[in-house]
Amino acid sequence: MSLLKKINSPQDLQSLDVDQLPILASEIRERIIDVVSKTGGHLASSLGAVELIIALHRCLDLPRDKIIFDVGHQTYAHKILTGRNKDFSTLRQYKGISGFPCKDESVFDTFTTGHSSNAVSLSLGLACARGYLAKKEHFKIVAVIGDGSLSGGPCFEGLNNAGHLKKDILVILNTNELSIAPNVGALSTYLNKIISLPIYNRFRSSLEGFFKSRVPKGSRLIRIANKFEEGLKGLFIPGMFFEELGFRYFGPLDGHDLPTLLGTIKNILNIPGPKLLHVVTKKGKGYAPAENEPVRFHGTGPFDVTTGKAEAKSALRTYTQVFSKKIVELAKQDKKIVAITAAMPEGTGLDKFRDQYPGRFFDVGIAEGHAISFSAGLAKAGLKPVVAIYSTFLQRAYDQIIEDVALQNLPVVFAVDRAGIVGEDGFTHQGSHDISYLKNIPNLVVMAPKDNIEFEQMLELAFSLDRPTAIRYPKSVCPQVRWPTTPLELGKAEVLKKGRDFTLISLGSMTALSYEAIETLEKEGLSGTLVNARFIKPLDIDLIKEATGKTGFIFSVEEGIIDGGFGSAVCAQIDKPVVRLGLPCEFIVHGKRDLLLREYGLSAAGIAQRIRETVKRDG
Repeated sequence: MSLLKKINSPQDLQSLDVDQLPILASEIRERIIDVVSKTGGHLASSLGAVELIIALHRCLDLPRDKIIFDVGHQTYAHKILTGRNKDFSTLRQYKGISGFPCKDESVFDTFTTGHSSNAVSLSLGLACARGYLAKKEHFKIVAVIGDGSLSGGPCFEGLNNAGHLKKDILVILNTNELSIAPNVGALSTYLNKIISLPIYNRFRSSLEGFFKSRVPKGSRLIRIANKFEEGLKGLFIPGMFFEELGFRYFGPLDGHDLPTLLGTIKNILNIPGPKLLHVVTKKGKGYAPAENEPVRFHGTGPFDVTTGKAEAKSALRTYTQVFSKKIVELAKQDKKIVAITAAMPEGTGLDKFRDQYPGRFFDVGIAEGHAISFSAGLAKAGLKPVVAIYSTFLQRAYDQIIEDVALQNLPVVFAVDRAGIVGEDGFTHQGSHDISYLKNIPNLVVMAPKDNIEFEQMLELAFSLDRPTAIRYPKSVCPQVRWPTTPLELGKAEVLKKGRDFTLISLGSMTALSYEAIETLEKEGLSGTLVNARFIKPLDIDLIKEATGKTGFIFSVEEGIIDGGFGSAVCAQIDKPVVRLGLPCEFIVHGKRDLLLREYGLSAAGIAQRIRETVKRDG
């Protein structure tokens, strides 16, 4: 019988011998690879963290103790070990297991997470509150962060505050950069065994107590004693930065060496104060294709387990692919165009720009706020920056958009990818809020294309304007409807169909579906006018008033939340009632994009049904 079948909770790990744990790790990897090959997901990082997660679940008393995962890409083993293995085949599927930690899914998931660099702050908040609890319960708190987390300012803010407050937390820094691999050796392992042992730390505490009570403050003897340990650690351990922040630093350790991990974690959990354990892991560990191509297998769709090759994709171009090709063409014509990404060159399509124009490409790491301020500096100096960021991550830089770009009225182009329903990544990744948080910013032009041709036109227009612009586009293939090409002018909408019974004002990704919905209703004798808004801001009020003045019913449709969204902007400008179609003001669950559009009434059939019901009820 497999070991994994015996594990239904972290407590079951205690019944296994230490030499059985590597076997369990192999079985967990097999389970992860098998499921993700069918569902897609974050494979490389989850495979790399298997031993670390086993060690934590063995050493901690979960769920009494708390683990907070930064981002949560690496948590598949955590889900499997906490009673969710039986449902793991539903990973990222509608009404199935979430691909990220989810507080509503399991008591073992302390927070719902999916964005980077916040785990230390969340952990510190728990640690500070822990002392105020009625029972004075001293549960242990562990934050698991990656090297990418350290590129985000909030992580440093949390580390700085934690070191100052001296609260009892453990931060585990999981890195996989080859540059630090030489530090993972026998000497480093031996040294960390020494400095993590209880006897060493009792001696250190006694020595500190002796110096504080017997030796005058500021004594040269104290400084010599401190320098001795600093020098010893500085020779072999790249951790003095964390020590200066107030953390006890341990590592780096081989993140796949279970006996060493178990011994070290067990020892340092009992050391008071803030501690940081540095482990080095290999992304994709145990699956050769993911080890060889960790970037491709960071977030992957379904693939063939034997070959590692992805399932055949649609021959139709996605909006991201259109952006990728067009931005390279525009950069060839205009040498002032530069591109910025926050650690997502492949995801945003800027990898082609990077390869073509490496001197004009900037990857700033997981630091969206910095990316925006940095782009403002580039624009102020006369360049034409385009910042490509997913909608859900752009909201992390709201202050910088307002203060550093819009207030300065600088010509920065925001390519807002994954706007609307993203799909299987769920709550933390849906791009449903960008319309509501962008449309009220002064000086900012906000657009949404109906297809690839209009998208290219919008990119051309954006770089011709001497002001900030944002273009939102979905995670989908471009529609194949062939409308007559209409010139694009700033703030001008277009009429795609004329009818007598109702007016439907559509935005961006909803236009093709709206067109299909009206064609369905025409067969039933209902005739509608279709307006492609193109612009959220400035809104083409004159055209909308003219179109809606000739029909009895007015509808708006958008792939974003209704509250404060595009439909709200339309309502504010006309005196007639508008039936707004869009997403509810709630966090959208995970599932395939097409399925979720149907669930929320934003498919062609759903749009047609809403119009049909309204006209029949009120007409």
